[in-house]
Amino acid sequence: MSTQTPANTTDNAPAAAPEAAKTSNFLRQIIEADLDKGTYASRRWAGTPGDAAHHAAGQPDPAKIRTRFPPEPNGYLHVGHAKSICINFGLARDYGGVCHLRFDDTNPEKEDTEYVNSIIDAVKWLGFDWNGSKDAAPYQASDYFDFMYRAAEHLIEAGHAYVDEQTVEQIRINRGDFSKPGVNSPFRSRTPAENLAKFREMRDGKHEDGSMVLRAKIDMASPNINMRDPAIYRIRRATHHNTGDTWCIYPMYTYAHPIEDALEQITHSLCTLEFEDQRPFYDWLLERLTEVTTLPDGRVVGGLLAAPAPRQYEFARLNLTYVITSKRKLAQLVYDHKVSGWDDPRMPTIVGLRRRGYTPAAIQTFADRIGVTKSDSWIDYSTLEGCLREDLELKAHRGMAVLNPVKLVLTNWDDVMGAGHLEPCTLPALPHPPEGTESPIRHFTIGKEVWIEREDFEEVPPKGYKRLFPGNKVRLKGGYVIECTGSTKDTNGVITEVLATVVPDTKSGTPGADSVKVKAAITWVGVADGVNAEVRMYDRLFLDAHPDAGGKDFIESLNPNSLKVVTAIVEPSLANAKPDDKFQFERHGYFVADRIDHKAEKPVFNLAVGLKDSWGK
Repeated sequence: MSTQTPANTTDNAPAAAPEAAKTSNFLRQIIEADLDKGTYASRRWAGTPGDAAHHAAGQPDPAKIRTRFPPEPNGYLHVGHAKSICINFGLARDYGGVCHLRFDDTNPEKEDTEYVNSIIDAVKWLGFDWNGSKDAAPYQASDYFDFMYRAAEHLIEAGHAYVDEQTVEQIRINRGDFSKPGVNSPFRSRTPAENLAKFREMRDGKHEDGSMVLRAKIDMASPNINMRDPAIYRIRRATHHNTGDTWCIYPMYTYAHPIEDALEQITHSLCTLEFEDQRPFYDWLLERLTEVTTLPDGRVVGGLLAAPAPRQYEFARLNLTYVITSKRKLAQLVYDHKVSGWDDPRMPTIVGLRRRGYTPAAIQTFADRIGVTKSDSWIDYSTLEGCLREDLELKAHRGMAVLNPVKLVLTNWDDVMGAGHLEPCTLPALPHPPEGTESPIRHFTIGKEVWIEREDFEEVPPKGYKRLFPGNKVRLKGGYVIECTGSTKDTNGVITEVLATVVPDTKSGTPGADSVKVKAAITWVGVADGVNAEVRMYDRLFLDAHPDAGGKDFIESLNPNSLKVVTAIVEPSLANAKPDDKFQFERHGYFVADRIDHKAEKPVFNLAVGLKDSWGK
């Protein structure tokens, strides 16, 4: 057997697809039906996104399907995004397709390269490649701004869009509501030539921010308010992180998104239910940019996008108890210093989950286990914790740690074992090593003094208590049987030492190990070779299962005991831990060496998850 080295659980390798058979869901059924019918078999792919002419010169698309994950780079991704990542990338993987990572960067005032980099890192960490290659650059909506502008001019010329000079308030009032239809803008009847001239003035910076917008001309009486001439371009003088000051007009997300999908030849555009009401506009826009139109002057225009057009499908977002996923509220926690940052291990952000000790495999298992539905429901947080326990049970090396130490003195040690003697002890690092392998071995020593958990001694034991109390015998795990003889106290009555005698010839793994029967074994760390470590005991950030429900202030639901920091003593095998290495501290739970603060000279471990659900009954 080999000497223990820290567990190789730093998550550097991509997570493999779960081996279990996939549970069918409505998205899989849609994809399988499209593949059977050859819905997208005629598609061509020119190697990069582009318009109809660009792809017409390409080859038959080698990807059977194309999905996309399109985050806006205006914050850090959270566990809800992780579900979407696993769905979009996982379906593409399972059906011989490609998933695109694309930044919907149409809102320059809120976007930043910091968020771009964090999103790239999160997707890689979860184990996925994008755009058909490990080295491919992510796509960006801003790369398509020229086409989007050209498409807007086409809509204007075809009579499908107009420039509106009403104020924001006037547009809001005239849009109507669910009980009354909207009112046409007084600028709706402008000719295409007039609208085109105005739109070009917007582009050239001749009008103030907010003074006019380009709107799609659809139906102001539509029962779907999203179809009541939605704005598709606005004036916004803001420096874009990718295009700089090239543009002073920017497309609206609802306009840009379907165009991005079409340029990238997406087949199945998968999004959450809040976009369901936007699907009619998605279809309306792609239809008008795909069709060929003859203008009144006889010109034939259109056919800008390749057919067949993408289709949008919606699934229920993740609702997880004891968690909030609002970017605004998560930002408030950070900026009000309720947490230490976006990667605080109590945060539901992907960087927070990673620092807490979650693994890509656990998150993929979670996404697969909760499934994909069309109806909203709540998932208990314990389901996510259970997936992590399952993943770490067979992977995480074991180690002993004492979190609330009190010294145990073996008063007869010098007489029985020899003064100053340190007896070597061993235990397996993995109780259940992979088939065909042997467990690494942990090495540590026992001497006259060891550290034990303060709760492992009671002067007057309660009923059923099996650990240390005067006259009782227990085993020091991996070491000897000992018999408790009492304790010493300070002037305040606080126990400072527990006293016991060692029973000779009872060391674990020796012929005499079973000569004395005991009802309990306790964990311990030797005073001679124990290592001091900072241990951060994390709990759920909120006390309420639904912290922002019912209009209450979610800050009031914060758990004041969500973090407790203790100075623990850990066995020497843990001294070699590297950042992100994961362990089971026996009897306490699963812990991870903090990926930021952990150092060899100052170990720092975070509680990832307990051995059982402490929030359940």
